[in-house]
Amino acid sequence: MTDDMSPAERYALSRVRAAEQATALAPFREMYDFELDPFQIEACKALEAGKGVLVAAPTGSGKTIVGEFAVHLALTQGRKCFYTTPIKALSNQKYSDLVRRYGAAKVGLLTGDNSVNADAPVLVMTTEVLRNMLYAGSQALIGLGYVVMDEVHYLSDRFRGAVWEEVIIHLPDSVTLVSLSATVSNAEEFGDWLDTVRGDTEVIVSEERPVPLWQHVLAGRRIYDLFEEETDHGGRGAARREVNPDLLRMARMENSRTYNPRERRRGKMVREADRERERRQRSRIWTPGRPEVIERLDAEGLLPAITFIFSRAGCEAAVQQCLYAGLRLNDDAARARVREVVEERCASIPDEDLHVLGYFEWLEGLERGIAAHHAGMLPTFKEVVEELFVKGLVKAVFATETLALGINMPARTVVLEKLVKWNGETHADITPGEYTQLTGRAGRRGIDVEGHAVVLWQRAMDPAALAGLAGTRTYPLRSSFKPSYNMAVNLVSQFGRHRSRELLETSFAQFQADKSVVGISRQVQKNEEGLAGYREAITCHLGDFDEYARLRRELKDRENELAKQGAVQRRAAAATALERLKPGDVIHVPTGKYAGLALVLDPGVPPARADRHRGFDPYDGPRPLVLTAERQVKRLAPIDFPVPVEPLDRMRIPKSFNPRSPQSRRDLASALRTKAGHIVPDRHRKSRSAATDDTEIARLRAAIRAHPCHGCDEREDHARWAERYHRLQRDTRQLERRIEGRTNTIARTFDRICALLTDLDYLHGSEVTEHGKRLARLYGELDLLASECLRDGVWEGLKPAELAACASALVFEARTADDAAPPKLPAGPAKEALGEMVRIWGRLDALEEQHKINQAEGVGQREPDLGFAWAAYRWASGHSLDEVLREVEMPAGDFVRWCKQLIDVLGQIAAAAPQEGSAVARNARRAVDGLLRGVVAYSSVG
Repeated sequence: MTDDMSPAERYALSRVRAAEQATALAPFREMYDFELDPFQIEACKALEAGKGVLVAAPTGSGKTIVGEFAVHLALTQGRKCFYTTPIKALSNQKYSDLVRRYGAAKVGLLTGDNSVNADAPVLVMTTEVLRNMLYAGSQALIGLGYVVMDEVHYLSDRFRGAVWEEVIIHLPDSVTLVSLSATVSNAEEFGDWLDTVRGDTEVIVSEERPVPLWQHVLAGRRIYDLFEEETDHGGRGAARREVNPDLLRMARMENSRTYNPRERRRGKMVREADRERERRQRSRIWTPGRPEVIERLDAEGLLPAITFIFSRAGCEAAVQQCLYAGLRLNDDAARARVREVVEERCASIPDEDLHVLGYFEWLEGLERGIAAHHAGMLPTFKEVVEELFVKGLVKAVFATETLALGINMPARTVVLEKLVKWNGETHADITPGEYTQLTGRAGRRGIDVEGHAVVLWQRAMDPAALAGLAGTRTYPLRSSFKPSYNMAVNLVSQFGRHRSRELLETSFAQFQADKSVVGISRQVQKNEEGLAGYREAITCHLGDFDEYARLRRELKDRENELAKQGAVQRRAAAATALERLKPGDVIHVPTGKYAGLALVLDPGVPPARADRHRGFDPYDGPRPLVLTAERQVKRLAPIDFPVPVEPLDRMRIPKSFNPRSPQSRRDLASALRTKAGHIVPDRHRKSRSAATDDTEIARLRAAIRAHPCHGCDEREDHARWAERYHRLQRDTRQLERRIEGRTNTIARTFDRICALLTDLDYLHGSEVTEHGKRLARLYGELDLLASECLRDGVWEGLKPAELAACASALVFEARTADDAAPPKLPAGPAKEALGEMVRIWGRLDALEEQHKINQAEGVGQREPDLGFAWAAYRWASGHSLDEVLREVEMPAGDFVRWCKQLIDVLGQIAAAAPQEGSAVARNARRAVDGLLRGVVAYSSVG
């Protein structure tokens, strides 16, 4: 190609190549045995130019290449790079990747409970660790050049999302930020905010999957394509994806009830041939069992596969079902390799713990190529499953949705059993964003030509709704940022009260709130222009028409108020009259469908709450059951009696009367007409209107008549314009209140938190007290409760195991319902201390209510959960894993996770507690030593 160029063109091209070779990107590209994608090159070039970057791309597209280039730049420039991830498992995985590339000497790992090579120039850590380092002013921040925030879309998480924004806001200006996100629909908005708080930030969005994804539905023995092949309709160039008509036909057929053996079609049975055809069609539609699904995928060459089941128990049950069905996906050679890997990784687990951990059942599944993956598993077991899956030695994994959150574990196929999951409060449909995140695991780059997403057929499935879910890419990033007590004291300590308030107003949460106000502000502006025009239209040469219109409105409001009062009084009088009715009273129903003569069978005054199921509520008023003159037995409602009703006569109801017997109704109705058919009911005379004697109405009418504008020839025209002016003014005020409610919301919450902290002597204006400095070292949901416990000496005199039991209440949150049995607690001082913690929380809760700090909005202290206290106490006391897990009935993975979080909070308590004159700090460290043993110590790298 260069032969066709002129000498000048060849020289220019050589200059370009030379310039490219002089960049840091050129040697970086040579480190990979594949060509970088255009979006990766664009992001790397922006980084090298000194810009921050936001990269939003689908799962598995290689976003982390950009993060690794930031590591490369830092090492090239002699600076540091921090690589942050949302979860420890992802930190461990990234640490291993970087160690393989750069060597163990240059890479370190920091998680809440572990530290490896903390002085390395490249540190992998969870985002919370970096947040804590920023607040503590850690020396490790010196020389920091780059921060990579992997899975930055986590800032939408309502429990932990605030940490991401804290880091972004508080990082020094000299640090270049690399934000890696899943595909979100408002990446430009997030980029605008990053540009505002971090300076020049390039937004790179790639929506192209590296491996094409095909969507399917598995029904019976057949896998159907969800969409027909894309076609160009009529040559117009508008290619559309239509839902597979076979699926739509199946859905219609399943939802229809063409044949029911109990029914006849107007005397004729459905023809046998039709019935037989329908039976054959229906026989093809069923939801296959889990072993059947895996066998079908294996036959189609669609393994390895991840099946998402939104239940831990469901994942374990699926593995057992496959084992019972005799499913084997590995040959003898693969089985031997699996056993080799497992024995090497689990060698440090004591033999006595293997049985309680379910090791042998787990190993049997792995040897057959089948495994579960969920948060209740031991971290070591999960890591082994991940390693074997990537190596192709495990071919079917049944996982909860936590697997979709960043772990590098791609498959050829992803299976979704259901499109509904428990969200902690109710069973809800999965969102398009969740569907995209889950199915994003399908298709291994460099291995698979295409990925496959398979949804299992379920009763009442709507293929069109599924197509909408699969075809929607709407996954907006929404801030969950809220100030906390710890954040408040740390900010005030570093920046003072006023500057802290300004910093919080730069949060993404406030940025989004302010942006939403723009449209409302425009409407207010339009309304104000309209008000100016209306004001001109109501100008009257005789006087102030605005004042005249106000008098007319006041008169109308007063008349409406009196009318409402009258209606309430009439309803009350009617209800009182109904309550006086007795069985046998003959009444005249004044209005409604059953107006006319009626006999009261039951007054309908509900005696108890139990009667609600009969169709009425005791608070609705009496609902008499009557027999009408037309032989109908009906329960009437208060609405049928707008005026009080009085008995016209009385008659005896035979004991043999049966309201369900037509003959009984006919006889009694006949007797009713004979007895009272000739009686003409008194017409209810309207009472004198309250407005007639109301002095305020009289005063307003006199003022209106005396007003100069009352005599204006155009009075009614002016009045119409004045009414429009009033309505628009009312709407405008409502919009202004909405604007006021959305602006400065974060700062107002911060002010309320600071007011409460001032009351508790943590703050004095912009000064942080000694108590406040202690709070600054305590992180977590119950930071203020922990600080108050230290201040009040609640944990003084406790032994290490007892302190572990008490501290567990600060981190643990049960997965079971609130009405579960009371938790078992250690006796003696620990039980007393736990009771005192709950009392302190009650005092703080009342104080938060007084300061309008709302836990429903994610601010404030939740109630401490004592459900892990016994397990923590027993484990810290040295009891065996078998004993502890059997007593608390908790999966090993959950136990390890809560122990690690407990170790983290005990470390904070040790740092925050007085170092002299108190044994709490020493006992907290001893409690950590007691907890960090056995299965907790060897569970994972981090």
